[in-house]
Amino acid sequence: MHARLAVSALAAPSCRACGAIGHPYKSQRVADASEALLHTLGSVILALQVQEGAVPLPATGGGVLDILRQTGPLNQVVFAILILFSIASWSIILSKAISFQKVARQSATFLEVFRRSQKFSEVQAVCPTLPASPLVGVFQAGYAELNAQFRLTSADVSNGPNPASGPQRPILKSLEAVDRSLIRAATAEVNKLERKLTFLATTASITPFIGLFGTVVGIMIAFRRIGATGSTNLAIVAPGISEALIATAAGLFAAIPATYFYNHYTHRVKEFSADMDDFSLEFLNIAERNFT
Repeated sequence: MHARLAVSALAAPSCRACGAIGHPYKSQRVADASEALLHTLGSVILALQVQEGAVPLPATGGGVLDILRQTGPLNQVVFAILILFSIASWSIILSKAISFQKVARQSATFLEVFRRSQKFSEVQAVCPTLPASPLVGVFQAGYAELNAQFRLTSADVSNGPNPASGPQRPILKSLEAVDRSLIRAATAEVNKLERKLTFLATTASITPFIGLFGTVVGIMIAFRRIGATGSTNLAIVAPGISEALIATAAGLFAAIPATYFYNHYTHRVKEFSADMDDFSLEFLNIAERNFT
């Protein structure tokens, strides 16, 4: 009798929490497993039914050109505006790159000639061969002011009470007037260098907002499709969202290069302006030593 009780106690499952013999833990676990299996089978059957009733997705290439062909007229206008801004900004970027390289090369050549020459007239003879250098414009303005003052000085000497018999050393009447001429010429040259750079700044400022406008329109179209069909299927929502995202990408594609090269070329213009300021000081020093 005791042996049978011991065998029964060993065969009966014990509760993990309290250790009691004969607790219905095993039967509860089997019931939970059966319920989970039924739930899984039900989920699979429901998914198959939804898949059978779903609208098949259209086969699309997914490329940018395909999206542009399928987009609405308003978004196409937005894309056309952004493309025009991008083409114009890239043409300015490339033209400025070529122009600034020529400016740097001819400015270096002009400074070499200027510092090697003994007379301003020798430098003036070389100026027509270096038209891209802004230093040429500054030098010609200062040289013209010097000649104007020398002519006045020569006229005063020749018309004076005791005109000299021989050639007189040219005398500079006003060094400040020469300085003003140099400053005015440098300002004009800086304006030439900055020409068309404002378009890059405009492109960098407004094209993201144009792209954002296209994004808003695309999202509005997507919501209208949802409201018209009463379905949130991806095949209905995805085209409007794609149009919205590609409009944003087009705006950034136009704005990012314009921002970078505007900052880069603005820095180059500041460097050229500093070179003109240094040259003006050097020109004034030579004029003061020789003509005052």
